[in-house]
Amino acid sequence: MPATVERRLGRLAPVRRFARGIDRRAVVRIGIVAVVCYAAWLAIATFGRPYNFFDMKIYHGAVVWWAGGHELYDFIAPRTTLGFTYPPFAGLVMLPMASIPLGLAGWINIVASVATLAIVLAALLKPITDRLGWSLWFTLGLAVPMAVAIEPARETLGYGQVNLLLFGLVMADLVALRWRARRGSRITAGDGPLRRLFFSGAWAGVGIGLATSIKLTPALFVVYLLITRQWRAAMTAVGTAIAVTVGTFAIAGRESTTYFMSVLWQTERVGAADMTPNQSLAGVLARLYDSIETPTLLWLAFAMLLLALGLSRASHAHADGDELTAFTLVGLTTNVISPISWSHHLVWVIPAIVILADAASRRRTASRGPGPRHPLSTAGAGPAGITGLRAPIWFPTLTGLRHGVAAVGLYLLFLISPIWPYEHQLPEVSHYQDGFFGALMENSLALAIILLVAALPWRPGAEPAFYVEHSRLDRRLAGQR
Repeated sequence: MPATVERRLGRLAPVRRFARGIDRRAVVRIGIVAVVCYAAWLAIATFGRPYNFFDMKIYHGAVVWWAGGHELYDFIAPRTTLGFTYPPFAGLVMLPMASIPLGLAGWINIVASVATLAIVLAALLKPITDRLGWSLWFTLGLAVPMAVAIEPARETLGYGQVNLLLFGLVMADLVALRWRARRGSRITAGDGPLRRLFFSGAWAGVGIGLATSIKLTPALFVVYLLITRQWRAAMTAVGTAIAVTVGTFAIAGRESTTYFMSVLWQTERVGAADMTPNQSLAGVLARLYDSIETPTLLWLAFAMLLLALGLSRASHAHADGDELTAFTLVGLTTNVISPISWSHHLVWVIPAIVILADAASRRRTASRGPGPRHPLSTAGAGPAGITGLRAPIWFPTLTGLRHGVAAVGLYLLFLISPIWPYEHQLPEVSHYQDGFFGALMENSLALAIILLVAALPWRPGAEPAFYVEHSRLDRRLAGQR
């Protein structure tokens, strides 16, 4: 009997060796990521709406119509009054969809959009995880499903929209600017010319130019680059947009003429301003006036004010070395001042949540303050008498609390998206049908992004390479070598 038991235990030896080789921490992390993914799925099912690639049906139908020899902008989707509203370059980019089924096109867009979101989040989170000593991949595994679950991302994926792809193009320029400011720190002597060009960041501005050619609102980033005197990136963006637009004229001249001479000015093609999902300033004013149309002069006055505020705060964030917050403020400003900003356009809340959470972490770390050390001690760096962090001071549990609460509150607001239970449509139902609280909820996402434009904090020194003084010092040091 003992011999039999010993033989059986011997058979289990490979299993035991395999089990010893498994990193239990990795297993736990995989389990946590799986739970978060399942929770995100439940959140989408609970707070989302029935999605059937509604917008993708319009895009797909339009390019099929165009490929069949008809005029692109004459297409009207069946059982709707909606047609193709993007510039003709977007039509050229989408034209390959005409050869594949609608469902396949929708799922390709989902995979590409989620992959783009993951890459963008990796770029945003890496400086934070490096500073805090966290695992980037574990953090990313939690962040991606959490981001997918909130209103802008889930609506983009469910409707077959392109907002996350455009978001990725603009954020690619942020990464390029970061690499260029660090003056080729990722380049080695053995790198080929293409790799050196890529990691030099010399192409910064191409993403904004392409995004502007697909949808006009990213053009505000060019204005921001000019205000902050990032001349090369601004000229690259302008040159890219012009080259693409001229090239599109050469390929699809009739559609280009129709778009810029007629379709661009037909705002009714995209829907009424008072529709609940329009979470722009114009939508808020239309609903407050309980009108299908926005009061034009009032909208222009407030839009110019918020435009100036957003660009001013973005330029200050850039001057203080926080380019991510600067880009986020510009993106949020485009959402606010655009005549139509559907809830799936509000993807810039994703970096805003990251910024608020990081600001909370930074303030808590800073609350620990520099502590004294013995004058004879040589450990550590810095002036004599100064050492590492000391015990927290002044109610440390409250330090950074307001930023942390703001990050959680903003996430929950866009997760729950309380605009839909209070959706109203004139002339059938007044926007005041559910009283003041209902009107507040119907405009809640718009009010949140307006508040972010006015109050989103920037993090001084978050990107030290963007400091003007830092860049001048780098040039002097390079010259001395």
